[in-house]
Amino acid sequence: MNKPTIAIFISALVGVLMGTAAVAADLKVGFIDAERINRESAPAERATKKLEKEFAPREQELRKIEQQIKVLQGQLEKDGLTMSESDRRNKEQELGRQTREFQRLQREFREDLNLRRNEELSALFERANKAIKQIAEAEKYDLIIQEAVYRNTRIDITEKVLKALASDK
Repeated sequence: MNKPTIAIFISALVGVLMGTAAVAADLKVGFIDAERINRESAPAERATKKLEKEFAPREQELRKIEQQIKVLQGQLEKDGLTMSESDRRNKEQELGRQTREFQRLQREFREDLNLRRNEELSALFERANKAIKQIAEAEKYDLIIQEAVYRNTRIDITEKVLKALASDK
């Protein structure tokens, strides 16, 4: 490359960099902490209470079955040596059956709870996204990010979103 070509290339590169810096200076960026919204927002707290209420009867039933299994297991440990072979075998089979049933019910409980939790989280984030969009439009943000390796607290608008969600019943 000759000297005039290098000079033109450097001039063009400097111009592009200066233009990029000017655009970046006008860019308004915000950040939201999705985990904090999931933990602290009013809709998240309502959803948690709703799920607890909805799944409490099944959880109590699981605890009851678990207690029955422990009682049966205790009987086997205590009286197993003095029982007849057929009684002990019957109790062991009953313990195995109840344990399998308990594990099945527990697995179904967890699956149903996770499914409902995901439904509630989806609804929460749908509402949160609407609140974020309203804040972004009202305050003229160019970009709102949700995950970042680093962020300055100056751009964190999570508190605004939490307040918007609290006022949104």
